[in-house]
Amino acid sequence: MPELPEVETTRRGLEPLIIERKILSVHVYKRKLRWEIPFHLVKTLKDQTIKKISRRAKYLLIDFNGGQLVMHLGMSGSISVVPSIEPLKKHHHFEIKLDNSTSMRFHDPRRFGSILWQKNNEQLSLLKKLGPEPLSYEFDEQSLFNLSIGKTKNIKTFIMDSSIVVGVGNIYASESLFLAGISPKRVSGKTSANRYKTLTQCIKKILSEAINNGGTTLNDFSNVDGEPGYFSQILSVYGRNDMPCIRCNGTIKKIVQNQRATYYCPKCQH
Repeated sequence: MPELPEVETTRRGLEPLIIERKILSVHVYKRKLRWEIPFHLVKTLKDQTIKKISRRAKYLLIDFNGGQLVMHLGMSGSISVVPSIEPLKKHHHFEIKLDNSTSMRFHDPRRFGSILWQKNNEQLSLLKKLGPEPLSYEFDEQSLFNLSIGKTKNIKTFIMDSSIVVGVGNIYASESLFLAGISPKRVSGKTSANRYKTLTQCIKKILSEAINNGGTTLNDFSNVDGEPGYFSQILSVYGRNDMPCIRCNGTIKKIVQNQRATYYCPKCQH
C-alpha cells in the first residue's frame, strides 16, 4: 500500500505538470472504486484551472475555485501524467485531459482507491479526525507521550493510529521503532517520555529519508514518471525475517500485530 512518502513523492511529481493547467474534459471509466466517483465531476471540473496540489495524510488535495478533488491511492493506485494520445491501459478508471495535450490518469487494479469532492468551506468526514502531520511542528514528543498515557495497545499499533499521527504506515513504523531501539511489543502507555522523544525524532528521520529516496518499491508503487521508489534498498528490518541485524549480532524476527507483519530485532529493541 502506498504510504505517506509515496503519496508525497506523487504530489511533488504532479505539481509542476498540472498547476495552472486548464481542464479540457474529464472522463470516468469506472465509477465504483472504494466509493463511487461523483459523476458531476465531468461537468464541475470542465474548463476549470488547477490552482494547487497538497497532501493531507495519504490524501492528495487538488484545489479549484469551487472546491477540492480528494484522491487516495488505496492499495495499488497510482497517478501519471502522459500524452493524451497515449492509449489507455487496463485499470485506468479516471482521466483529466489538460490544455497542453497531456492527461492526468488514475490507475488502480484493486480499486481500493478513491476520488471524491469537497466544496470550499466543507470537509469530508474522513479528513476530520486525522492527527498531526509527522513532519510538522505539531507532532512532538510531549504530545505523543501525553496521548499514550493510559493506552494498553502495543506501541507499533499506537503510532500507526491516524488519529494520533498520520502517515506512519506499516513499513515506516517498523523502521522507526528499530532506529529508536524500541520493541514493537512494548505497551504504549508504559513507555517513558524519554523514549517517546527518541521515537519522535526517528519517525521524522525515517519519513524524511523515504521521501528523499522516492518511497519504497513494495506493493506496486511507482512515481509519476513510472519509476520505482528506492527506499526499499536501505530498509533495516522490514522484510528481513531471519536475516542478521545490521546493528548487532541478533536475528531479525517477524511477528503479526493487529493483522500486520512486524519486523524487529529482539536483541537490540527493548
